[in-house]
Amino acid sequence: MTLGESGVPPLAFAQLLDSGALGTEATSAFGRIMAQEGTDLRTLITQEAQVPMQWFHDVYPTMGPHDGFRLGLAFAEHAQLTSFGPLSLPLVSAGSVVDIVELLRFLPLISTALSADFHHGASGLTIGLAGRTDSAGTDCFAVTYGGLTVLRLVKILTGDVSSAELHLTCPAPTEPLNVGEIGHRVVFDAPASFVRIPAEALHEVCRFSDPVAYRIGTAELRRLCDQRRHNSYTQRVRAQFDADPARVNASRIAAELSVSVSTLKRHLHAEGTTLRRLRQQFMQEHAILRLLDPGVGIGQIATELGYCDVASFSHAFARWVGCSPSQFRLRRARPPAA
Repeated sequence: MTLGESGVPPLAFAQLLDSGALGTEATSAFGRIMAQEGTDLRTLITQEAQVPMQWFHDVYPTMGPHDGFRLGLAFAEHAQLTSFGPLSLPLVSAGSVVDIVELLRFLPLISTALSADFHHGASGLTIGLAGRTDSAGTDCFAVTYGGLTVLRLVKILTGDVSSAELHLTCPAPTEPLNVGEIGHRVVFDAPASFVRIPAEALHEVCRFSDPVAYRIGTAELRRLCDQRRHNSYTQRVRAQFDADPARVNASRIAAELSVSVSTLKRHLHAEGTTLRRLRQQFMQEHAILRLLDPGVGIGQIATELGYCDVASFSHAFARWVGCSPSQFRLRRARPPAA
């Protein structure tokens, strides 16, 4: 095991194992893996090491999106305010729903298996969710866990924001499903995975608001994120895309990071990715998130991403998603089947 490997927060993992929700067989299998790796729950928690996704592949070798959803649901149902390491103090002291969801910007500190992208529109906040595990099953696990946990934390801290929804690309389970009080807020077979919070819900007040503790906690999170970003070429490249998606290219990114293009590619390869993959992930996720806002024109999105015309953007989008931008919007606007 490599400390810092992409995975899930160690305390959340420990709490789930302790609950018995995974069953005796899976719990024992995880115990054997930890013994083989020469570690235990206490060590993972003390060192704030993410529990590797590879362990979940080993315990659930045939995991697909359906199984990933089930596992994500189990994790989310047992999420506590103490489950998220350095994010826990700011969570407890958050003053509003906005404060809660803003903490997702610091997600890489506790899990690099999931990324969150934000878009504020007139009608509310959309948080795009994307798995970073290179497996459909564990991607679904990460997205389900992250999205349902957001809804659960909002409920714990504010009492109820019933208008918030989680949209998932995975199909609805065929068997009866019990997801507690948040069940009616999950939409399956969605064109993209995202959490949607209407504008009127964003300023709902939290129960345990402590502005001073929140400011101190988020300042420490920013320090830790800056430190991590400095050491991670993947994070630094993504930051370049965020800053100017229409103009970045390999030469410009390398120059901004004060390395050669070949050195940049070598560092990204060591982190398990490529510049091309990161760029396509960013372009696709940015396009989807912007298309979810009906107030943003398709031509504007094409320009933001550096395309010379709408047709070029539409062809690229169809390669990524399987439909044109206008078809994607039509599908998004269509109400889910009963």
